Amino acid sequence: MYHFKYKNFVVTFNIVRYMATLKRFYRKTNILLSDGKFEITLDQRKLKTPQRKVLQVDSKPLALAIAAEWDMQKNTIDKSSMHLTALCNTVIDNPHNHTKQDMVNYIVNCLEMDTILFHSYENEELYKLQTENWDPLVQWFCDNYGVNLIKTQSIKAPTVPLETKAILTRHLMSHNYSAVCGFMYGVDAIKSVILTLAAAERVISIKEAVRQSRLEENYQVSHWGSVEWFHDHNKYDLQSRLAAAILFVHLNSYSVSYQPKIDKNVD
Repeated sequence: MYHFKYKNFVVTFNIVRYMATLKRFYRKTNILLSDGKFEITLDQRKLKTPQRKVLQVDSKPLALAIAAEWDMQKNTIDKSSMHLTALCNTVIDNPHNHTKQDMVNYIVNCLEMDTILFHSYENEELYKLQTENWDPLVQWFCDNYGVNLIKTQSIKAPTVPLETKAILTRHLMSHNYSAVCGFMYGVDAIKSVILTLAAAERVISIKEAVRQSRLEENYQVSHWGSVEWFHDHNKYDLQSRLAAAILFVHLNSYSVSYQPKIDKNVD
């Protein structure tokens, strides 16, 4: 398990070993500065994307985190655990030709299927648990963004007002392309726009966001038991994905790039 600290964020990447397909071919990793961008090297080779483009980022901490992902690989390379690398590849290659507006529209539409807006209509005990845990987060979302949301107790999706969608769209569009890609990655991981934004705003921790997203599953496990190793694996996988997404958002929102010092004594 690897812990990466940046400012007030301490995120944990749980590395789960899957079936390996590629042996480690390098001894050490490093980063270098090239034309104001940071690149990652594997020995003397520059890391490249699946489309053979040089992987470059604006943020030095992000470059260090990506290098750490590669440095953590042992005898074999497990690409499925390297979420920051995958995010950078997606941003640079853009294999589906997504615009920022495309991704923002996708995230906003996901609000209608947000996990914590769907409350149980069959189990009173579960409904009470959901209300106690989820209602404060929904209220935070409404207060923070000045919007209205209504939860549902049926399989029918809740109606999200057009004004709410417009406000959320403006908020997401204020971020750069890379950050929006990070938001989308987080939403896809835990199936919740509200929890992803709450984690990004530091209202809740990564672990808490994942716990809330798995509330119904945890309830069922408490009553019927868990499948050995499966539920823990799922929890840690979601934590690593969301942690990478939130870190990606912040490191791309507050890029730390090299700027040469200016000698004031030079005319």
